[in-house]
Amino acid sequence: MMTTEPIPIKRESLAEAVVNKLQQQITSGQYKIGEKLPSEPEFMQQFGVGRSTIREAIRILANKGLIRVQQGLGTFVELRQNNVDPFQQSLQRAEGAEVNEVRQLLELKIAEKAALNRTQEDIELMAICLQKRHEAALQNLPEVCIEADIQFHIRLAIASKNEVLSDLYKIIAEKMKKSFMEVFITTEVLLSKQAMHTSLLQSVADRDPKKAWYWAAKITGQIQ
Repeated sequence: MMTTEPIPIKRESLAEAVVNKLQQQITSGQYKIGEKLPSEPEFMQQFGVGRSTIREAIRILANKGLIRVQQGLGTFVELRQNNVDPFQQSLQRAEGAEVNEVRQLLELKIAEKAALNRTQEDIELMAICLQKRHEAALQNLPEVCIEADIQFHIRLAIASKNEVLSDLYKIIAEKMKKSFMEVFITTEVLLSKQAMHTSLLQSVADRDPKKAWYWAAKITGQIQ
C-alpha cells in the first residue's frame, strides 16, 4: 500500500485573520478614506484578541498601504492608487493651483451644508479635532497640527451629510496635506487661523449657513 507524506496546511494566524476581516471592512466601504479607525482596545474587544495581535495586524495593513498610523492622533484609512477609479486618479495627479481651486469650491458648499445638516456628535468630533489643532500649534508641532486641521475639515465634510462632497474632499485632503507639509515649516500661520476655525465651528453649531460660508471663505483666502 502506497503511503504519502501529509501535505502541510498553513494555519492562519490570529493577526492574519484580523487583517483579512479589516481589509474586507475597508474595501467594502464600511470605513471610508480618511476615516479614523477604532482604538486598539475597541479592536481587541471586537475581535477577542490581545493587543500584540491588533498591533501586528495594523502593521501589516499599514505596509499594504490601506491604513496610515499617525502618532498621537490614531489610525486612518489611507487612499491606495491601485484602488481608485479614473476620476479619482485625475484628482490624484492634480497639483498646486488646481487642487486649491477645487478645495475652495468644496469648502464653501461643505460649510453651508454642514451648518444645515450637522448633528451634535459632528460638533463634538470637530471640537476635538480643533482642540488638537490648537494644542499642536501652540507647541509648534506642524505635522500634528496639519493632521488635526485636515481631520477637522474632513469631519466638517462628513457633517454635510453629502457623501459625494465628503468623498471628494477626502481625496483632495490627501493632496492638501502634502502641500501643507512643504509650506508650513512652523505653526505660526496655522495658529493665526485658529480663531477663524473656531468661528466656523460656532457658525455650524449655530446652524447659520451664511456665516459658515463666510468663515470658510476667510480660511481659504477667498475673502480678506
